[in-house]
Amino acid sequence: MSGGDFGNFHNLLKGDVAVSEHKKIAVLSAVLVLVVLLAHFAKAGDVQGKVTARGLRSPENIVVYIDKIPGKTFAPPLLHAVMDQARMEFVPHVLVILKGTSVNFLNDDHVQHNVYWPTINNDHKLAHNMGTWPQGIVKSFTFDELGVVPLLCKVHSEMSGYILVVPTPYFAVTDKEGNYMIKNVPPGRYTLKTWSEDAKPTTQAVTVQADTGAMTKPDCNCVPCGCAMRQTTNVDLTVKQ
Repeated sequence: MSGGDFGNFHNLLKGDVAVSEHKKIAVLSAVLVLVVLLAHFAKAGDVQGKVTARGLRSPENIVVYIDKIPGKTFAPPLLHAVMDQARMEFVPHVLVILKGTSVNFLNDDHVQHNVYWPTINNDHKLAHNMGTWPQGIVKSFTFDELGVVPLLCKVHSEMSGYILVVPTPYFAVTDKEGNYMIKNVPPGRYTLKTWSEDAKPTTQAVTVQADTGAMTKPDCNCVPCGCAMRQTTNVDLTVKQ
């Protein structure tokens, strides 16, 4: 091997070492981020309960969410939420999103549909018409204002739906029995609120503890499951027409 070859071999080794060090730093950084995230979720718990609906036909589609937290802001998700129009209905009937989230409006019917809202949080200045389009077309809109967005279709007056824009990512919609679960809520004191198209809104203080409270097994498809038990805070609510 010539002197030039030795020099090239030496430089190659140096380069490998440098690349190896960069990889090592990248891996350590990734591990550190993962540890921080795991620590966050390890402390976080779930808020769950049942909503009793007095004077309503059903306890389904009642929104339960944690109101704004002083000093906290939340970046909207990169993934768009979806509001479909299928079988002549808005699907889902009630969609909850974090402020700043973009929503994709779909049409899965064989007829043309329209999407418009006359207000956002009762402010008629925020009315907007998305237009009318056939099956297969997707239109998007970013919601930067908090509150209720009543959805209507100018082509089919019997269609209606709702989007609720909330200030935190901690929310849930009740099932047919009125059950709800808000996942991954950090320890702290919060204001829990409800919203329904037919019921008056309610407010309830809630404290999520870090190390006390009921324990539940998380959703897991692994057998056997080695997941840690999660802290749960049970809050039953009642709404009235």
